[in-house]
Amino acid sequence: MTHVFRSIDPSNNTLVSVREEHGPLDVEHALSQAAAAQTDWARTRLAARCAALNRLAAALRARADECARTMTSEMGKVAAEARAEVEKSAWVCEFYAEHAPAFLAPEAADAGAAHGSWVRFDPLGVVLAVMPWNFPLWQVLRFAAPALAAGNALILKHAPGVQGCAEDVLTAVRDAGLPAGLVQNLRLDLPAIPAVVADPRIAAVTLTGSSRAGAAVAAIAGQHLKKCVLELGGSDPFIVLPDADLAAAVAAGVRSRTLNAGQSCIAAKRFVVHRDVAEPFAERFTAAMAALTVGDPSDPGTDLGPLARGDLRDALHGQVVASTALGARVRCGGELPEGRGFYYPPTVLDRVAPGMPVVDEETFGPVAALLAADSVDDAVAIANDTPYGLGASLWTQDRALARALAPRIDAGAVYVNSMTFSDPRLPFGGVKASGYGRELGRFGLREFVNVKTVRVD
Repeated sequence: MTHVFRSIDPSNNTLVSVREEHGPLDVEHALSQAAAAQTDWARTRLAARCAALNRLAAALRARADECARTMTSEMGKVAAEARAEVEKSAWVCEFYAEHAPAFLAPEAADAGAAHGSWVRFDPLGVVLAVMPWNFPLWQVLRFAAPALAAGNALILKHAPGVQGCAEDVLTAVRDAGLPAGLVQNLRLDLPAIPAVVADPRIAAVTLTGSSRAGAAVAAIAGQHLKKCVLELGGSDPFIVLPDADLAAAVAAGVRSRTLNAGQSCIAAKRFVVHRDVAEPFAERFTAAMAALTVGDPSDPGTDLGPLARGDLRDALHGQVVASTALGARVRCGGELPEGRGFYYPPTVLDRVAPGMPVVDEETFGPVAALLAADSVDDAVAIANDTPYGLGASLWTQDRALARALAPRIDAGAVYVNSMTFSDPRLPFGGVKASGYGRELGRFGLREFVNVKTVRVD
């Protein structure tokens, strides 16, 4: 029996679309086309590849309304955030169109060769991208833009529930005039992935998803000696020290915890607040969270839409219930709403401690855990007391202190007096159970290249 992928509108539990899984013949056709297209693409002048990225940016903007509506219907992203995601996806294409020539320029190396030594950055080949549902355009384009600039071809394995978003990407690729077969989407269930990773036409793999999924794909890639980049989960600390601007910290904290209904790997999840300001912060933060408007994601007045699936909401609520049973206190939210849709209220818990799910695990939804720290050193220790290490937000007006603390925080990024977010101009990725490798910036572009030494004597 053919497996099918269903997209369900999480705001009302209605069926959006049904699509069949691709079979072995489809996979073979896609891999053959991608390998052939990549050979020609790698030989295409870099200036022409960059021009194609600019056309891709224009194609995304031309279909921004349609792409945003697809996101809203398939995974519940509120309208304003969906439009912003399309624009950010276009921006990353333009960023690499502008900067790829400098990032890929050969670098001279003084190694005593008679006629010089240098390093080239050549494409690897066809890259398999296993992508998640939570940022269904941005996650794809932030990988695709640098990979295409470097001369690679892409096979996209997108999440089952956002296949309409995957098709929006392919439509933009076609509208931009990129070569046929260079970017393709395969609708595959998990059991089909190992064979694709093992195929000799796949040169490397990138995955954004859970730590468990990352470990599974990395094991397969390692077995076949293939490069792998993993952007995985996070339980990011949001550290507030006594001299912080509390109003700014509260505003950024609420935004970070509720962006995309809290379904973001790099969202603030554990709020580590110095005891001197713990209660004032908690009062302001709770009031701001409780004031958010929860509702129809297509309504411009909505602040917080539904979670993407019912099982995700059930898991989140289970974490809250288990934590309260262990002594956590609910300051707001924490109850399942009645009615249709996978909504969950903005929730703030305090009196939390290690051993509770909201501290030990990643919470993928609008649930904030408040922890009090007795000192600056204690705040850093609490922040690092997690298997994850994606990003951290640090709030203090003492710049010297911030510079001293940043190296001590176990994370791929430390943002001072700002919420964490991904930016094409900066490398993005984590340590520990949050994965390895980098996306974005110069380093992200160079993940999927052959760093080739040339020496002439």
